[in-house]
Amino acid sequence: MPRYQRIGGDIGPMFHEVWNTRATPAPIDADSGEPHEEGIQLAPPRNGTRIRVLDIPPDGDKLKDLTPEQARAHFAEIGAADASSHSGSETKHAHMHRTETIDYGIVLEGEVVLIMDEGETTVRAGDIVIQRGTNHGWANRTNENCRIAFILIDGQFADGLA
Repeated sequence: MPRYQRIGGDIGPMFHEVWNTRATPAPIDADSGEPHEEGIQLAPPRNGTRIRVLDIPPDGDKLKDLTPEQARAHFAEIGAADASSHSGSETKHAHMHRTETIDYGIVLEGEVVLIMDEGETTVRAGDIVIQRGTNHGWANRTNENCRIAFILIDGQFADGLA
């Protein structure tokens, strides 16, 4: 299976899958080799982790016209149609989404705006973002690519947060 893929056509991000684990605690042995990937999947395996590098291109004009159906189709490409929270003209960004994970994002190059239901913040090379199941999107408002390393850890919403 491919370990890198652009999602959402020429306006979408490029996913570079690095590694995953499929259990917690993760078994450590000398014989297992590189873990299997089932194509590009947004979430980590159940009870596991995933590390990837994501290249986010400039948003441009095409992204602002993305319909909720198109956004869900883009997330469906990575097994996560239900993660999309784009609901129409009131949505803050076409790629708003929410996953049942803890995510550590480390900006490697460029800058990107983290948009949440309440507020937004610009993060730049060297910044670290921690997401805990929040609804969010990433807007690249520059003319340059932004590269972020993400470590995703499978989680479980507390009662009342799902």
